[in-house]
Amino acid sequence: MTLDHDRSKHGEKNIRMDFKDAMTYGEYLSLDHLLDAQNRLSDHHDEMLFIVIHQVNELWMKLILHELTASIKAVQNNQLDASFKKLARVSRIQAQIIQAWDVLSTLTPAEYSEFRESLGNASGFQSFQYRMIEFALGYKTAHILKIYEKDQKLSQTLHEALHAPSLYDSAIQALSRAGFPIDHNVLARNMTEPYTENKSVLQAWLSVYKNKEENWDLYQLAEKLVDIEDGMQQWKFRHMKTVERIIGFKQGTGGSSGVHYLKKVLDQRFFPELWELRTNL
Repeated sequence: MTLDHDRSKHGEKNIRMDFKDAMTYGEYLSLDHLLDAQNRLSDHHDEMLFIVIHQVNELWMKLILHELTASIKAVQNNQLDASFKKLARVSRIQAQIIQAWDVLSTLTPAEYSEFRESLGNASGFQSFQYRMIEFALGYKTAHILKIYEKDQKLSQTLHEALHAPSLYDSAIQALSRAGFPIDHNVLARNMTEPYTENKSVLQAWLSVYKNKEENWDLYQLAEKLVDIEDGMQQWKFRHMKTVERIIGFKQGTGGSSGVHYLKKVLDQRFFPELWELRTNL
């Protein structure tokens, strides 16, 4: 049976078959580069799983940053409606990354130990995109930039992200523009430092929740932020449990305390007042 006959049989006469002078799907997606980037450093079968999971996560993080950057601009421009779709998309992406840990958890301790040494000091702790996500959400840690000094361009990108207003900074500015009294030291804070809880911000968010019909856009923005922080917590928890399942309490390849470190970061808050207000309502 010829291809032409097969297309005709299924009523798909218009499917293009000749791509000598046209762009293909693979070319559009640069699949030759993408699928050639899984370079195992050992002969172990399961190293492919390890590489692919982490590369997929980095691709999803790239999209998260794309959406967060656009959301910050939208909030700064008082276009809250435009930010909602983007922030909802971030939450959907987080669900994908959370589920990815279930795939990696099929790697057993015995299997991982057979190629772990091939990683040297490379570690997920060094993911610059994860750091940029933290920065975009307001958790700023200047000391972490030392890890990236090897790459001058990347170091500059992270330096700029450290100094840029976060999504939460932008949300607090939106509260101020809406007439809620926010302490000046919060509005003029040093954005290179981690955000810390403030009573005026808590009171503003409480007013939004108590009068949600009058402040519907800000109320929706707050709930979108809570969704994202909830997703971050689930992501970090699944990461921690997957690491514990595979290496127990061994030190991480990058020198961190491994599971002990991952447990500590579970206590990290991005939007503290949005969690505190639930007790106060």
